[in-house]
Amino acid sequence: MPRMWWVLGVVAAVVLLAAYLGWTAHRVERVHVRAQSAERALDAHLMRRAAAAAVVAEQRDITELYAAARLALDAGADERESAENDLTRQLQAVHLSGADPATRTLVASSRRVVLARQVHTDLVRDALTARRRPLVRALRMARRYPRPQYFDIEEPMMPPAIPAPSPAVPAVPLEPV
Repeated sequence: MPRMWWVLGVVAAVVLLAAYLGWTAHRVERVHVRAQSAERALDAHLMRRAAAAAVVAEQRDITELYAAARLALDAGADERESAENDLTRQLQAVHLSGADPATRTLVASSRRVVLARQVHTDLVRDALTARRRPLVRALRMARRYPRPQYFDIEEPMMPPAIPAPSPAVPAVPLEPV
């Protein structure tokens, strides 16, 4: 009889350990998938911002802003951070006001970039924290996933929201997220 309790105790400990390892592996996978998703979302928002900046630059005939927007749209992976920093600096130099649809779209997309960057940074930090845990490193649970990287750009200022046009002017819906 005493031997049976000892065997049951060992089996229970093995089951608990296996459950914990499975939970940890799932958590590592989930945080890496979320970081990859946030990276794709940030990239999409940056592309929308660059496209909107190009439209506004064409309308207002601002050549520096247009050039920065085109560089951001055409930049490769290794040049992307630099191009986005240039675009951010150009956007900060331009006064974004007015109720025209292009400016409203640019302001909305700039605000989304700020939020997407914050989410991306948080998820990359979480993924890197999960990778540093001793058990995760020892069992190499994160080996299937590329190491998440921060997207290091200047902190874009969140432009103030442009108030909706007066009721006399029909509102132009913004692009859905």
